[in-house]
Amino acid sequence: MAAGKYNFVIEQGATLDFQIEYKDASGTPIDLTNYEGRMSIKSAIGGTEYINLSSSLGPCGTGLNFSGSNSINPPTSGSIGIYISAASSSTLDFNEGVYDLELYSGSSCEYVIRLIEGKVKLSKEITTIS
Repeated sequence: MAAGKYNFVIEQGATLDFQIEYKDASGTPIDLTNYEGRMSIKSAIGGTEYINLSSSLGPCGTGLNFSGSNSINPPTSGSIGIYISAASSSTLDFNEGVYDLELYSGSSCEYVIRLIEGKVKLSKEITTIS
């Protein structure tokens, strides 16, 4: 299955918080219990990395949450929350980039699914904290 296409905007200095749901062709949620995730936003394919998100949540919860954006859905719901804290987004400095989100399981022979990909624009912050 080819990766889905989804473009989005990050507002610099604001919290990015949205959720996608991974379902099979019949609409049944995919159980994410044995998966981890990774997502890079880069200048271009193979280019400079602006931010890297993983299912090991970073500062202020920045990362991928397999309990959805509200952190209350079980991994069996297929919900993936994509979260970039305001503190993390305030440090970003680019105009446009590309990304993909991959799910993977296993250690020696990883099973990898490229779930979605697309373009990202950064809407620059006007009001900043000094």
